[in-house]
Amino acid sequence: MAFNRRRLLQGGAIAAIAPALGATPGFLVGSAAQAQTSASEPAWRHALSLFGDIKYPADFKRFDYVNPDAPKGGSVRQIAVGTFDNFNIAVAGVKGSLAPAVGLIYERLMEPALDEVATGYGVLAEAAQYPADFSWVVYRLRKEARWHDSKPVTPEDVVYSLEVLKKLSPQYAAYYRHVANVERTGEREVKFTFDSSGNRELPQIVGELMVLPKHYWEGSDAQGRKRDISQTTLEPPLGSGPYRIKDFVAGRTLSLERVKDYWGANLPVQIGQNNFDELRYEFFRDSTVALEGFKGDQVDWRLENSAKNWATAYDFPAVTEKRVLLEEFPNRSSGNMQAFALNTRRDQFRDARVRNAFNWAFDFEEMNKQLFYGQYSRINSYFAGTELASSGLPEGQELAILETVRDKVPAEVFTKPYRNPVGGDPEAVRANLRESMRLLKEAGYEIKDRKLVDASGKPVTVEILVQDPAYERIALFYKPSLERIGVTTSIRIVDDAQYENRKRKFDYDIIIDSWGESLSPGNEQREYWGSQAADAPGSRNTIGIKNPAIDALIDKMIFAKDRAELVAATKALDRVLLWNHYVVPQWNYPKVRTARWDRFSRPAELPKYGLSGFPALWWFDAEKAARIGKKS
Repeated sequence: MAFNRRRLLQGGAIAAIAPALGATPGFLVGSAAQAQTSASEPAWRHALSLFGDIKYPADFKRFDYVNPDAPKGGSVRQIAVGTFDNFNIAVAGVKGSLAPAVGLIYERLMEPALDEVATGYGVLAEAAQYPADFSWVVYRLRKEARWHDSKPVTPEDVVYSLEVLKKLSPQYAAYYRHVANVERTGEREVKFTFDSSGNRELPQIVGELMVLPKHYWEGSDAQGRKRDISQTTLEPPLGSGPYRIKDFVAGRTLSLERVKDYWGANLPVQIGQNNFDELRYEFFRDSTVALEGFKGDQVDWRLENSAKNWATAYDFPAVTEKRVLLEEFPNRSSGNMQAFALNTRRDQFRDARVRNAFNWAFDFEEMNKQLFYGQYSRINSYFAGTELASSGLPEGQELAILETVRDKVPAEVFTKPYRNPVGGDPEAVRANLRESMRLLKEAGYEIKDRKLVDASGKPVTVEILVQDPAYERIALFYKPSLERIGVTTSIRIVDDAQYENRKRKFDYDIIIDSWGESLSPGNEQREYWGSQAADAPGSRNTIGIKNPAIDALIDKMIFAKDRAELVAATKALDRVLLWNHYVVPQWNYPKVRTARWDRFSRPAELPKYGLSGFPALWWFDAEKAARIGKKS
């Protein structure tokens, strides 16, 4: 399961608004043993958890990690790279470029606790109930829940939201495909019925649904024109959350203002959060320009994802004077696979030996030394950085699960620990290139006139499609290695709109992609690797995987009976993905690098799974701001 912690991911990047399938840890459903008070009436619950205990009781006042006395006020300016032409989340990822932080204007049925692995507490919903077989769930809405126009949030809004999001968004359609029916069952109750029983996640993941106002989208705008939720729009939409859109200049700036009479301000899940009066986003053409904007005090906060920048770009006077602070926050909340994604829909990547050959040609160690100042380590798992990562040889419950698909997976799954090739010196690189050529020859390729050709004599060519100029140098480093094995390689950098359009259509040979993974993965894995998602335009299965063994292992994860089985099934999936060589793994860094102008304060102790917690848990500190000077 994957939950989009939208309020904690706004610091310096355009946040995903559709389900962040695997991007961060989620909250899931409680154990079957606790599911019912009687055979006929399941218990109503204020919070839901997958396998563990719920930390906060029904009468809790606030989360432990917030400052309940945090002052409200001030503003924060953040970075957005690219552009936007859309405020409609229903078509995000399908049409237009969605503006950042639009999710902050909406509420969901539940929100996660950042000091628990997989627990959620009611926001729009005050309680939920489900039976022991997990075949349905009912959410009961809070009577005080309101839209910004003061109209109540209703079960009809929830029904409408699920129906239109499944219809218009491939990601939502995949994530909620097992919701067979949604209906109003009471004055403030809505019931989700599933197409099968036993799926522990389903009762809870519908609680992640971003609820939209039916009456607004079925109404007309100020000019009397009928609204159309299937189209992009720059009309600021109606929300129910702690912020609303204040003003914007399309593609340049966006400002959100705190809703002073926000109905949920005193909910226990909201105390001490959403402290800034204004969240402002400044748009930059690329990350290089954005860095200069930060240095010039045009923005307050920056997430730094470049090792080179971290090592060399922060030596300007404001850092020396401690007006700009550099800080790293540990990432304990998620795993990640970042890689050159090989599009298996292309003929040249249908053979796993060819894909493996591309990995043998990649000299990560030299790239790490030359480009990244030795800061990174090579990724060797799709769940890198978590207990879910496979290692060694399979054993115990993991081995038993893999036995069920033995005839459908590479033999190496059972006989060899997965390891990436190691380069870094001329002798190792030559040996790796020889292995690459051996694999290509075995797959039916040969070198003619210094070019790699297939069995028909057609030269092998690939294009690496790049969106961010920061990734261009990565592709450029990889290119000579591919050309040494005879692959004609080109690199094309395109603008955001063209990149997204080509990505939706799977019109690429290689892209640089990443898949964030929660500590409790589940249904989102179908969107990442499932066969059904491979042909769905705009899906996250950018590789094009259609593999019955992987489909079966995903089901093992989703229908796991306890945490131990979930971990074992996830390790099994990880191992099979690795040995199919779908990607050329890149690198990982276990911390989040940040830079900020020293105008803000935060709780003394941040939550274990909250990364930096910015901006949701922070606040504007007027004394600090006065000390370092006015904003430019």
